[in-house]
Amino acid sequence: MATGIELNYLLFLAGLLSIAVGFIHSVLGEYLIFKKLREESLVPAIAAPPLGERNIRIIWATWHLASVFGFAMGAMLIYLSRLTDVPAFIVDSIAASMCIGGLLVFIATKAKHPGWVGIMVVAVLCWLS
Repeated sequence: MATGIELNYLLFLAGLLSIAVGFIHSVLGEYLIFKKLREESLVPAIAAPPLGERNIRIIWATWHLASVFGFAMGAMLIYLSRLTDVPAFIVDSIAASMCIGGLLVFIATKAKHPGWVGIMVVAVLCWLS
């Protein structure tokens, strides 16, 4: 059954992957890091010297902010995947930001954190689209 919608599968896959990486990032962060720093509250507030309670709170917010941005990038890519005339500037901007983000994770963790792979794949899929 034809729907009449032309789909850019590379952008669609990049969008799904961006959302998946963001979801995995938030879930594993909560499970592996933040559950040890909270006592019966949504926002962790147990100090982890040399970091104080205030530092832990902003790290938690920033952690999830990265996931929210991943969801937003993914939603934009899925939307763009349905357009016949995709604005190259937008796709290239998303790809460049993902590439730089992936490089930052790669360098900061000496490639031990697997997130850089997913982020870089999103960038490559965007550039190949």
